[in-house]
Amino acid sequence: MITVIINGTARQFQHSISLASLVEEMGLTGKRIALERNGEIVPRSTFNAQQLSEGDKIEIVVAVGGG
Repeated sequence: MITVIINGTARQFQHSISLASLVEEMGLTGKRIALERNGEIVPRSTFNAQQLSEGDKIEIVVAVGGG
């Protein structure tokens, strides 16, 4: 089991998952988001290749349209 911090809240997973799987699990697939891992912006093109690790700090921001 691993614990990561997502937007300031601790969350546990049975095993390491990819950032793409995290986005899917959170219901954010197809949405305009920015994702930061341990203080660094992660390009969307690398979400499948990057796995969550114990203690990672993830910040996810969802773009909201309006005007």
